[in-house]
Amino acid sequence: MVAAFLDMDRRQSIIEAGVSASYELEPERHLLREWDPIRQACYRAAETYLQLAVTDPDQPLAPAAAYEQALRQISEATRTLDEFFGNNRGHLEHMTAVANTVPELARRMRTEAQAALTAAQAPDSAGIAHYPSVRAATETLEKALISLDAAQGAGATRTAALRVQDATAALGTALAEAPGRRDEAARTLASVTTRLGAVHTRAEGLAPAFSTLLREFNAASSADLSGNEKQARELLARADEQLQRARAAANDGRPEDALALVTAIRAELSRAEELVDAVTSRLATLRSVRQNPGAKVDEVRFRLRDAQHLAVQRGLTAEWGSVLDSQLSRIDRAVDALTGVHPDYWAYVRDLDAVSTFIAGVVDRMRGRTENP
Repeated sequence: MVAAFLDMDRRQSIIEAGVSASYELEPERHLLREWDPIRQACYRAAETYLQLAVTDPDQPLAPAAAYEQALRQISEATRTLDEFFGNNRGHLEHMTAVANTVPELARRMRTEAQAALTAAQAPDSAGIAHYPSVRAATETLEKALISLDAAQGAGATRTAALRVQDATAALGTALAEAPGRRDEAARTLASVTTRLGAVHTRAEGLAPAFSTLLREFNAASSADLSGNEKQARELLARADEQLQRARAAANDGRPEDALALVTAIRAELSRAEELVDAVTSRLATLRSVRQNPGAKVDEVRFRLRDAQHLAVQRGLTAEWGSVLDSQLSRIDRAVDALTGVHPDYWAYVRDLDAVSTFIAGVVDRMRGRTENP
């Protein structure tokens, strides 16, 4: 019985290590839930054995039946251990092996992290140590090391060690890329200077284009664009000021700050271009519609006929036929409103575009209904 007890205890210890590692490293498997009743059975068998093994010299020995019962209990517990291990052997052995590598992983990650931090603080890195990318990567790595030192258990330690690994790699990348930031900033500043000049030139045409809109078309056709010139000027003024700051940062050995300012400049220029394009595009659109108003309405009517044919082909006339037919009156109202000495061509365009968008939505829904029942 002693040998049986020791064998059960040895098997339980081996499995316990694997289950603990599984719980730490892959808790989503919930192996501990399956293991717990088996472990409790082993504890009960061990308690029975110990009660028989530790006897009082003054007390009579337990009857043989008690020893036989204890042996059967140990044997049954051992059988359940073997069954559990057989069902989960690959996973348990893998988890135990991974857990055993965690201390070495943590030690190696600390060593590599310290080497990266030393490199960031080396004299030859003095010119780039203050770069925002290097500072941020350094701070992230230092925090990751603190988390690793505070981690408890194989799972938490492994996770923290892998975070240190990622942070070390990020710092290495920042250190490797930092020396090229100066040239990158110089190239980028030259590029954005050219673009800024081009947008200034384009913006000079905004006021004449808006004036033409007012002269040639109904005032309502450009009312929503009345503030574009002022907004564009303000955006370009900010871009000019930011460009000066970016140049100063680059000259001061802060290329990453210069690059960050260039990002803001590009956003200002994109918005300014949108404001300029809105005016020039509106003028081109209205002139095109004025020259041939029928082309716009013919296009919308063609789309409506296509949608009506689709409804017929797919057997959806009962559901969508009247909806599509009602768009005819919307089209007619838009055409009828195009009257007077200065017709509101922009209202005409908006109304027909709204009908076109509505038709497109109906077509999408009809296709969705038949293709994805």
